[in-house]
Amino acid sequence: MSKINSMMDIGRRSMMNSQTALQTVGHNIANKSTEGYSRQRVEIQANDPVGFGKLRIGTGSKTAKVTRINNPYLEKQIGNERNKLGFYQGKSDALVRVEQVYNEQINKGLNTTLSEFFNAFRDFAVSPESLAARTQVREAAIGLARDFKRVSHQLGEIQNDIDQQVKTHVYEINELTREIAQLNEKIRTLEIGGGVANDERDRRELLIKQLGDKINIRWAEGADGMVTITAGNTALLVTGFDAKELDAVATPARGPKGNANFDIIYKNSPSAAPVVVTHEITGGRIGGLLEVRDQTINELHDKLNQLAIRVAETVNNVHRQGFDAYDSEAGDFFEIDPASDHPAETLMVADVIVKDAGRIAAGARPFAPGDNTIANRISQLQFEQVMDGGTATFDEFYNSMVGQVGVITRRAASAHESQSDIVKQLNNIRESISGVSLDEEATKLIEFQKAFDASARLIRAADEMLDTVLNIKR
Repeated sequence: MSKINSMMDIGRRSMMNSQTALQTVGHNIANKSTEGYSRQRVEIQANDPVGFGKLRIGTGSKTAKVTRINNPYLEKQIGNERNKLGFYQGKSDALVRVEQVYNEQINKGLNTTLSEFFNAFRDFAVSPESLAARTQVREAAIGLARDFKRVSHQLGEIQNDIDQQVKTHVYEINELTREIAQLNEKIRTLEIGGGVANDERDRRELLIKQLGDKINIRWAEGADGMVTITAGNTALLVTGFDAKELDAVATPARGPKGNANFDIIYKNSPSAAPVVVTHEITGGRIGGLLEVRDQTINELHDKLNQLAIRVAETVNNVHRQGFDAYDSEAGDFFEIDPASDHPAETLMVADVIVKDAGRIAAGARPFAPGDNTIANRISQLQFEQVMDGGTATFDEFYNSMVGQVGVITRRAASAHESQSDIVKQLNNIRESISGVSLDEEATKLIEFQKAFDASARLIRAADEMLDTVLNIKR
């Protein structure tokens, strides 16, 4: 009788094992398209046998645990490569906008307005007594100053937009770290009793990858199953059940960062003094955005300011040597504030010339109506090497700026494309290891379903044997 009961127990446990396996297969199928999900498998072990004299008779099987198919080293490699991808994506997206500022197919272009300004002086040299020619010079100069302002303003607008993107990413980082800390608590609670938090671990790994997309992080898992995450070198974002927040706030100019641009601030506790960690953020989307904001755009601002100041200085130096239409000594043609944060935005035509084009000098001598010496000399400034320590003309200097923007934009786009291919390749490898194959799951479904049916038949056979035994005395 005991052996018949043992057969029933074997059948019952086998049915439970098959049911657990079928439920796991269904869970895999349902999460086929879930990002970050790792395929799960039921580990079934032989149950402890029992002895009858010299015999050792098996007692069926038992479910040991449900595990996930996962390669932790591959997951960490994917996270590192995604961090690089985020950096190149942030950098490439920002540089595309910078390139549009210098795109002469969309904008008239500073190079064009600069040529129009000097061409206006050439036309003026042909007819130095013409009021219309003087007016044309004035309008061309006003257009040139306006275009300097446009380029400088648009670069500043891109920096402001980057600040807003950084602030949005920081908010998303805080959301991610809070959820990671909550998952730390769930995983610790589940596994302290010997269980395995498969789905919670998948979710946490996905969030860590998403966090790495936005900012450079270092993380490690402790013996208690909880992860500790540090952003940069010192900003401890997650430790145990606790999550610290970052903030993005406007601060005064510091190093390469412009005035009122955002710094990333970290506070270790509500009462702690805020620490600026912007210089530590060198990866992820935020790292790419900050590099463009604080290095690329600032360098372009500096070159634009150099060009504006040099144009004003050289034109003014020549113009002051001439005489206007009233035979008076001419003053400065342009006004500019070299001490300003952005001198290019302060460039303007002298107020007296704006009010009266007759104040523009054409000749180098008074009472010489046909004298065009000054107009000729100013028009020739376009071809003189007055930039970069006397090694480049205005056109060459500006064209080098445009070329620089084009080169770094193409490099960033190429790096982004290459890094994207690397991440895709690693994701394909992960999919081959941890991904769900519907064909494989369908095969497992049939296998465990047949095992369940066979287990049920075993119980029926044992029940019939028990009836036979009970009916022997009848």
